[in-house]
Amino acid sequence: MSRADEFIEANQQYASAFTQGDLPMPPGRQVAVVACMDARLDVYRLLGLGLGEAHVIRNAGGVVTDDVVRSLLISQRLLGTTEIVLIHHTDCGMLTFKDDAVKADVEKETGHRPAFALDAFDDPYVDVRQSIRRLKAVPYLPNGDAISGFVYNVGTGALDPVSEA
Repeated sequence: MSRADEFIEANQQYASAFTQGDLPMPPGRQVAVVACMDARLDVYRLLGLGLGEAHVIRNAGGVVTDDVVRSLLISQRLLGTTEIVLIHHTDCGMLTFKDDAVKADVEKETGHRPAFALDAFDDPYVDVRQSIRRLKAVPYLPNGDAISGFVYNVGTGALDPVSEA
């Protein structure tokens, strides 16, 4: 059985007991979370969130890319979020490589060099601070000052607040 088949089977069980179809579209806690896609982060549980309470935007490293800014613009301007929370974590895969080396390997193997940044970083705390600065510089995010940053410890489950300075 493929993973997709397993997911279809699990979804059939989920849908048969589904009772949450009446949740409003805007998130109830008016918050958008930008987090790493790492499978060890259960963003809802580690923040005490329920379904329908937050927008959760995930990518490799929880990096603030143009697409994250696009999602945050929609989240704030059209769906009423007023706060942004950034979550990086310890033992992140983004700490294990350099952009140019990976791009060179891809180019050697395929003949094509990725045109986009991979945004690897050396320190999750430094990158959270950079992400906060990057978001505060975006003029069209109406709530650009209500930004918090954290580093999640994958070994303990604890969030460590990251100051902007």
